[in-house]
Amino acid sequence: MDAGFHHHYRTGPLIVCLAMAVVVGSVRGLGEDLDRPLVGPPGSPIRLAETDPGLKKALAFAEERYNLGSNTMHVRRVSRVISASKQLVKGIRYAITVELSNTQCKKSTVLRTCDFYPEPHQLKTEVCVFEIWDIPWQGTSTLLKQKCQPAGEPTSVKQQQPEETNSIDNLPRSTSQPLESVELLGQFKEFVAKYNKDYSSQEEVDRRLRIFHQNLKTAEKIQSLDQGSAEYGVTKFSDLTEEEFRSTYLNPLLSQRTLRRSLKPAAPARAPAPASWDWRDHGAVSSVKNQGMCGSCWAFSVTGNIEGQWFLKNGTLLSLSEQELVDCDVLDQACGGGLPSNAYASIEKLGGLETETDYSYTGHKENCGFSSGKVAAYINSSVELSQDEKEIAAWLAENGPASVALNAFAMQFYRKGVSHPLKIFCNPWMIDHAVLLVGFGERKGTPFWAIKNSWGEDYGEQGYYNLYRGNKLCGINKMASSAVIN
Repeated sequence: MDAGFHHHYRTGPLIVCLAMAVVVGSVRGLGEDLDRPLVGPPGSPIRLAETDPGLKKALAFAEERYNLGSNTMHVRRVSRVISASKQLVKGIRYAITVELSNTQCKKSTVLRTCDFYPEPHQLKTEVCVFEIWDIPWQGTSTLLKQKCQPAGEPTSVKQQQPEETNSIDNLPRSTSQPLESVELLGQFKEFVAKYNKDYSSQEEVDRRLRIFHQNLKTAEKIQSLDQGSAEYGVTKFSDLTEEEFRSTYLNPLLSQRTLRRSLKPAAPARAPAPASWDWRDHGAVSSVKNQGMCGSCWAFSVTGNIEGQWFLKNGTLLSLSEQELVDCDVLDQACGGGLPSNAYASIEKLGGLETETDYSYTGHKENCGFSSGKVAAYINSSVELSQDEKEIAAWLAENGPASVALNAFAMQFYRKGVSHPLKIFCNPWMIDHAVLLVGFGERKGTPFWAIKNSWGEDYGEQGYYNLYRGNKLCGINKMASSAVIN
């Protein structure tokens, strides 16, 4: 992954402990009022005294943000706290109503004390409502809402409507649902903890939050238009733009027909396809692997196919090396993408594949370290399957898992179920991801393909994606192929 969105990984078990600690009011840093028990049911607002240390911290933060964002000459400070409460919602949400008044300090000067003007007309007091979300265990505070208006003036006059600012771009601005922003931040926090994300700066956190928010909307749109039983939503790719996701995990070379090597056609299956079949049930499929931040899906698709072919010929399921292809296949472009037809030719030329154990995956191109003495599986040739889905199913049931490619339109936010995007969105000619077809069947009357992906077991259904079968959807029928072992 490039430096623009590099993640460091760390574990996040403290989230579970935190939930318990919040309830009993004993989280370190919740305002340092740990000796005072919380009142009311969990999650309900708690009124605060002005002496509350957490409130003092929140007020100081609100003052700072206000003065940074205003164009007034003088520093303004809280002159009176009208009301204050806090609410435990995946952190602490402070709701504060205060009066802010001018001090005699100009912003251009730095003084130890900033006294208020003694003359009332120079105070220019405003009434402000602030909402602040504090995450003590991350050491972060966020200004969710700021509304200010001159003190003592009606709000019905249009020019005196309070100005509303929001510290996070694109967050919903809703006074009737002030927790909307908090809910988004809560979802983002859970996402960060679940997938061990760690960003390099506060600016990067803010940027990823904006992308996350936009992706939630995109997933909702895909969900509303899906014709199957799929569930879309937050996945480990929810902090990536579409362009980042495509350039990091997908394979643009697959759609370039002029690059494809022609393969001889596979012999048709001897019998029609059964109602359902799954090679996972017959021992021909290795565990789900993870290509990482490398566009090497083509290598995983091909090794998966050869693992199945070797199992069916020799009775042994091996986990074969994708890294060998990334490093040694000169016909393809390593993490920049490749084609299964090229990979078969390269494996024939090399003399076979080593095992994953002997030539392990690093997720980036290195010098070719292939050793002919460690070849664990070889192939003799390769074939292209029919583009008829019924014939693909019949061939698969007789001959083993097949390498296929598809348009990954609906895959970034897929969680489970049978995906059935509208054909207009999943153009069969814009193929950009290679996968392994391991089976087919029906779920509640809906026919589907069972697809082994290479994005780890924490993607989709334990690493698998299910796509509607029978409509040539997303180009799933366009590039089916297999190695041949005599």
